[in-house]
Amino acid sequence: MNIAEAIAFCALVIGVISGAGIWLDAYKRRLTNREKELELQARIAEGRHRDTRSEVGEIEQRLRVLERIATDKGNLLSEEIEGLRGLREKVQ
Repeated sequence: MNIAEAIAFCALVIGVISGAGIWLDAYKRRLTNREKELELQARIAEGRHRDTRSEVGEIEQRLRVLERIATDKGNLLSEEIEGLRGLREKVQ
């Protein structure tokens, strides 16, 4: 092996090491970006779940009122409505 071949071999080794370093850095950045993307998706899903839970609570409350109206006798319901009207007039 002469000096020219030794220099070429060293240049090749340095090039391979440099290329591997560049590739590993790019791979690390890709993983970091993917991790951030997944965190954002999890936050979005959590927000949607929270909104859905509050909507379900509102729907349950409305359903209870409708069940009470459907099973209540007419006199009790009309008395309650009149009582609410009376409260509203007092507030105004």
